[in-house]
Amino acid sequence: YEAPWQIYAMNWSVRRDKKYRLAIASLVENYSNRVEIVQLDDSNGEIRSDPNLSFEHPYPPTKAIFIPDKECQKPDLLATSSDFLRVWRISSSDEDDDDHNHHPHHPHPHRRVEMKSLLNNNRNSEYCGPLTSFDWNEADPKKIGTSSIDTTCTIWDIDRETVDTQLIAHDKEVYDIAWGGVGVFASVSADGSVRVFDLRDKEHSTIIYESSEPDTPLVRLGWNKQDPRYMATIIMDSAKVVV
Repeated sequence: YEAPWQIYAMNWSVRRDKKYRLAIASLVENYSNRVEIVQLDDSNGEIRSDPNLSFEHPYPPTKAIFIPDKECQKPDLLATSSDFLRVWRISSSDEDDDDHNHHPHHPHPHRRVEMKSLLNNNRNSEYCGPLTSFDWNEADPKKIGTSSIDTTCTIWDIDRETVDTQLIAHDKEVYDIAWGGVGVFASVSADGSVRVFDLRDKEHSTIIYESSEPDTPLVRLGWNKQDPRYMATIIMDSAKVVV
């Protein structure tokens, strides 16, 4: 599949009823960007886009994640990060009774994407520090953690649309965040450290790795879901992965 623009963020859907569904987001150097949800058409093996599942997005999304809901127990959601955390609802009229009332003769469900929430982590301003990344908690899908260039990590309750916790996580910009369980997350930063936080004790964090050379930023973090004793991080402008 070839998108009409350069791609930066992407994510697979994990819902059992929506196999082979991929969200892709543009990297265009201006305010107006796009997110598109594409799907594999089993009948001909082609990846197809649906104009109803393509929508405008302010600034290039730094990350996009579908809700971690394999069993389809929750609404079909997609989250994106850029200037704010946004949660989008993907719906079709067969899920929506109101739509049924308005369009009783629709032969096909009409799919659409609507913004459910716009979440600003700065209570004192309508602007917030740009978000570098986020992670959706698989063990507790109402929680999303974001990382920001303003040195903070913010834990959101997306059901209530409120901040659960916000903490200054590092001395410099935070570049990535990853959950390691219900109440445990880790982050990496321009200060060169990997820190682990436990939401039961918000005053303290554990530094589990620091770059051997000072001021060597760590840009990405992956926590092993099979064995949480392991995580990996990437050093900026380097071929090294540290496990």
